[in-house]
Amino acid sequence: MDLDSAPIPFQGDFFGDHTLTQVEDHVNGTCCVSPIVFLCHLHLRSSDTTTPPGQSLSGPVDFSRSAREQAEKSVSQRRTYVVPYPVPSAGAPIAGVRANRWDSGYRSYQHRISDGSPSINPYAPFASRLDWEIALWAKTRGTGSTAFSDLLAIEDVAEKLSLSFKNSGELNRIIDSKMPPGPPPFQRHEVSIAGETFEMFFRDVLECIKALFGDPEFAPLLLLTPERHYSDEAHTDRVYFDMNTGKWWWAQQKRLEKQAPGATVIPVIISSDKTQLTQFGSKVAYPVYLTIGNLPKHIRCKPSRQGQILLAYLPATRMQHVSNKASRRRVLANLFHACLSHALAPLRAAGADGIPIMSGDGVTRRGHPLLACYVGDYPEQVLVTGCKTGECPKCPIPASTLGDEHIPSPPLRNLPHVLDALATIEQDPRGYSKACSDAGIKPLYHPFWESLPHANIYMSITPDVLHQLHQGVLKHLIAWLKDAFSTEELDARCQRLPPNHNARHFGKGISCLSRVTGQEHAHLCRILLGLVIHLRLPGGRSPIQLLRATRALLDFLYLAQYPTHTSTTLRLLDGAIKRFHDNKQAFVDLGIQVHFHLPKLHSADHYSVSIELFGTTDNYDTQFTERLHIVLTKDGWRASNHKDELPQMTRWVERKEKMLRHSNYVNWRLQAGGVTDTTGTLVADSPPARIQMTRHPSAVVRLGDIVTQYGAKYFRDTLSRYIVSVTHPHLQSARMADLGASRIYLNFAKVPVFHKIKFALPDPHDVGDPNALSQDAVHICPVRENKKGRILRSRFDTVLVRSSLEPGYRARGMSDLRVAQVRVVFSLPPHSLPHLFPGILPSTIPLHLAYVEWFSCSSAPDPDHGLFKVVRSRDPHGARIASVIPVEQIERSCQLFPDFGHTVNREWTSDNVLELCSTFYLNTFLDKHTYKVVY
Repeated sequence: MDLDSAPIPFQGDFFGDHTLTQVEDHVNGTCCVSPIVFLCHLHLRSSDTTTPPGQSLSGPVDFSRSAREQAEKSVSQRRTYVVPYPVPSAGAPIAGVRANRWDSGYRSYQHRISDGSPSINPYAPFASRLDWEIALWAKTRGTGSTAFSDLLAIEDVAEKLSLSFKNSGELNRIIDSKMPPGPPPFQRHEVSIAGETFEMFFRDVLECIKALFGDPEFAPLLLLTPERHYSDEAHTDRVYFDMNTGKWWWAQQKRLEKQAPGATVIPVIISSDKTQLTQFGSKVAYPVYLTIGNLPKHIRCKPSRQGQILLAYLPATRMQHVSNKASRRRVLANLFHACLSHALAPLRAAGADGIPIMSGDGVTRRGHPLLACYVGDYPEQVLVTGCKTGECPKCPIPASTLGDEHIPSPPLRNLPHVLDALATIEQDPRGYSKACSDAGIKPLYHPFWESLPHANIYMSITPDVLHQLHQGVLKHLIAWLKDAFSTEELDARCQRLPPNHNARHFGKGISCLSRVTGQEHAHLCRILLGLVIHLRLPGGRSPIQLLRATRALLDFLYLAQYPTHTSTTLRLLDGAIKRFHDNKQAFVDLGIQVHFHLPKLHSADHYSVSIELFGTTDNYDTQFTERLHIVLTKDGWRASNHKDELPQMTRWVERKEKMLRHSNYVNWRLQAGGVTDTTGTLVADSPPARIQMTRHPSAVVRLGDIVTQYGAKYFRDTLSRYIVSVTHPHLQSARMADLGASRIYLNFAKVPVFHKIKFALPDPHDVGDPNALSQDAVHICPVRENKKGRILRSRFDTVLVRSSLEPGYRARGMSDLRVAQVRVVFSLPPHSLPHLFPGILPSTIPLHLAYVEWFSCSSAPDPDHGLFKVVRSRDPHGARIASVIPVEQIERSCQLFPDFGHTVNREWTSDNVLELCSTFYLNTFLDKHTYKVVY
């Protein structure tokens, strides 16, 4: 199903009526596969597989190449078999309420902005296009209010620009008084805890949900009902991606339909996290963000799409006046829950009974906003659930046994037991603390989730890739490897890795890094395995277990970030963490780690279940929250005068939201004329070309210089052979091809060359926004001098080459790919084409060609570290084998790990290692795209 299209109505063959009891209920454990099936057309969300009958995710896992190939095949299919929710009333409009196109979307906005009279000016309330664009720049991109006012105060600036405002104050009055409100305004509320009063700023949560659900930009994208997706017609391989493909939504829909048919589930996703406002000092803010699972994940993950709303600013006090640490923590926890209880109180009745809610196309439904996910780092999870630091926020496993072994699908904490303990505060205040302790939580005073309908906070706590994996498990792994091996040797290897566009070069090694960010950890995990292959351990111990443990954690990290999962890939995910536990004894034997009682390591056991419930991890990733801190909190802080800042920050957010909403309205007026399109949906731009070359060449080089400067030793011969292969494809014999090539006359002395190839790589799983492409580049540069007279060393990157040039061909695995090093990228002079390719249309001849030197790759990866061994391809005389190929045949760049042996050769550098080293390993972890296509 195309995520950018409206939900597809049921079009399949009918096989009978189905009752609610036949619908799967994950909570109760009953399961049934509905025979209502239809095959979706090509979609951009990808597909998946499920657990075969009789086999659980905790069973034996085959992580061989064949298992990975099967998993990637299922997850990369472009078709899924969809089982819609079998009750037609689910997500349906309210009976008897007609869709009112004029009270919804941009029609209603236009009516309000023009006071009921039609306006010819699409920029109103601004006088002109220039007037509007300057206002938009000032509020979204410009400098501070004072600087903008000073600019307009320059003599005749405002008059010559014909602006309707003379300073920031006048612009703010236009925004406040003449522009319709978007999300609801902030309210101030006081909360009293321990005899002290604190202020919080919050919005009406139901109005925020209505604003998101009713945004005309999202009307054709809304996910309204749960679905089951399968990659096969037999329904044995379940697919998970967006939240409506998970089991939680299906179970909640079934529960609500039993109470009153016609419900529309609105999954509420809350995230909170303190953020530092100043680099120096202790000024912090405590924002809470809200979004809904009805929006596809590729919308929610982009702040520019306004799919997330700032719900509240909580008090950020540290309670330093409370001297007792335990008392201070209890007061802070109660303050947090009291504030959120007040902000989320409207969800109690609305979630249980439903509320009328209109989408951007004017259709009204009965929506039930239910807490689905709570997104936060580990301290936030502990605060929300009320468990103790060092314990798992989701399950009751003792802290002393966390991480001892892999426990697939561990049971959640007993929510009814916890609720019973919390209820004793009114009946038995003295026994309250003991009751809470017996239930495994701290004595909280009415936590915010206590009375939310159909909510299980322990289920709602979701995986956190950023803090649990990048900043948690991977951080520990790097420290363990530093202790296991010589840091001098690790740094020497790190400094000699060949460069690549997607791999950061740590020129000083990794031992000197401090305060490593999540992004730096992500770059470290790309090269980590290549640094430890063939390194010696103290005392002559075998490094095999350590290698396998490292590979297992890296596999888990990359698999956990898949944008589409199947039951097969979930078995691989569980298998990866199990392989780590099977090999972690290596760190204990070396005396590096005594135990593995790490909550972040234990959290890996919960990933598969969370993905089955709520979709893949990019539905609830804290990396998006970190980005929201910048655009919704820190930018507002910088725009304030830093005195009594929260009221200023909230007004700044409200004005910015109004301007962004008006920008969407202006685009609708300009593109649709305000006549035919009632949703305001803009036509998506076509995706960029996969390969992008500069319009003009980097240089024009003589044929002789190509050999000497670029190292393309057999340029003439390989180009001649390529021309023969195009003009005489029937010459299959190498001898006949050589004979034909010897008769080719190159009627030119120079060729234009290009020093860079850019790639826009679509996700191999065909998921999400088609315009969200990974960026890659290949550099092909000889020794040269820059504008400052500095000598730049040569660089000839390695690439993966497709085995086929068929249109639409997708390479899958190393059986479809070859490794090569690009020596020169060039174009043939246009005047030479009729002579070289007689009778062939110039439009069918590739515009850009590449001279590449080939590598040979092992048929199977190494059983311990899982990387493919790569050596240069040579003829019987030891000469490198080279070819000229179309640039279109290049799939992307790749990185080769040199086989450093036990000790790295100190003569090697990152510039010459590709020439001096004889054996390499193909880096599977270069980026997420590489991990999906190289196996």
